[in-house]
Amino acid sequence: MYGLTPFEKRTYDLFDAFHDFEDNFFNASMTTGCKTDIKDEGDKYVLEAEMPGFEKEDIKLDLDGDRLILSAEHSATNDEKDDNGKYIRRERSFGSFSRSFDVSAVDTDKIGAEYKNGILILDLPKKQATVPAARRLEIK
Repeated sequence: MYGLTPFEKRTYDLFDAFHDFEDNFFNASMTTGCKTDIKDEGDKYVLEAEMPGFEKEDIKLDLDGDRLILSAEHSATNDEKDDNGKYIRRERSFGSFSRSFDVSAVDTDKIGAEYKNGILILDLPKKQATVPAARRLEIK
């Protein structure tokens, strides 16, 4: 049946395979951010974000409505000079990223955060479901 596209409207490009390769390669390798795992532990969610190379002071956690914004930024300079004060090697690096998470089901007043060994761990307690009280209605 030639798929769902009418035969006369199909376009053929000999380089489709190369475009797909380029998109897949660069999207996979240019991903910024940190590897994040989120576990549901019944009464809370636990978010673990791998952030090697960052210091605790480099990391910012902000709440904006129902969004938790995790951002980090750091820079480093490595200067090595010879006896005359001329550079033999000089390297600079800079890294930053930002991610946001929906926390509409989280009690944001009780969020806890800990950073240890390059891993940021957030305890995100779930909101308690409000159950309406049972009551009897009067018939008039």
